[in-house]
Amino acid sequence: MSAAINFARKFNLIKEQWTPKVIAEMNDYQFKLVKIQGEFVWHSHADTDETFIVIDGELRIDLRDGAVTLAAGEMAVVPRGVEHRPHAEREACVLLIEPRGVRNTGDREGERTAPNDVWI
Repeated sequence: MSAAINFARKFNLIKEQWTPKVIAEMNDYQFKLVKIQGEFVWHSHADTDETFIVIDGELRIDLRDGAVTLAAGEMAVVPRGVEHRPHAEREACVLLIEPRGVRNTGDREGERTAPNDVWI
């Protein structure tokens, strides 16, 4: 076991939005921090669920049949194959939990596609 991981310190290292950074791994799962603001792209992940935990701010996850809004201290799991679009009016700090190698834009590729396995 290494030193404790401080979310606030790690978020201070992140300068850009929509680019998840890995802070830890457990088995084949990665814990990623990301700052988001504005609207992401509609996408889905065919092979895995995706967990969103809001550390600071507020996050809305649009779904084709509605939306779920999360405040700091809340989480939601988007099931595999469900099309979704994260959105934040103001900057939100979010912890993502997903298997190693999952592309942030899922089945879509574009300007918001971030490189995988970038550690901070």
